[in-house]
Amino acid sequence: MNKECYHPKPIDTSDVVLPDELNELVELLARNVHDNWAIGRFNEGWIYGCLRDDVLKQHPCLVDYSELSEREKAYDRNTALETLKVIIKLGRNIVSIGSKLSS
Repeated sequence: MNKECYHPKPIDTSDVVLPDELNELVELLARNVHDNWAIGRFNEGWIYGCLRDDVLKQHPCLVDYSELSEREKAYDRNTALETLKVIIKLGRNIVSIGSKLSS
C-alpha cells in the first residue's frame, strides 16, 4: 500500500460521553498505556535521556507515569478515553465488578 494513500478512519466517538465514574479507570488505563509503551522501548534498547535521541535511543519519557508532564499524561489519557469510547460506541457495556488492581 502506498503511504500517500493512507487516510486514517477512526471510529467517530464524538457523540459518546463517558460517565464521571470512569475517570479512575481512564487514569489507570493511561498509566498502563505508558507502561506498555515504555516496556516496548526498553525491549528495543532505549534508555532514559534528558532529550530524545533516536540514534542513541534515549527518551525523556522513560520515567514513571507520575513523573510525566501533564502534556504527556494527556496523550496517554486520550488513548485510554478513545478506547473506552469505542467500546461503548460498538454497543458494549463497561460494568464495574470491583477494583482488583491498585495503582
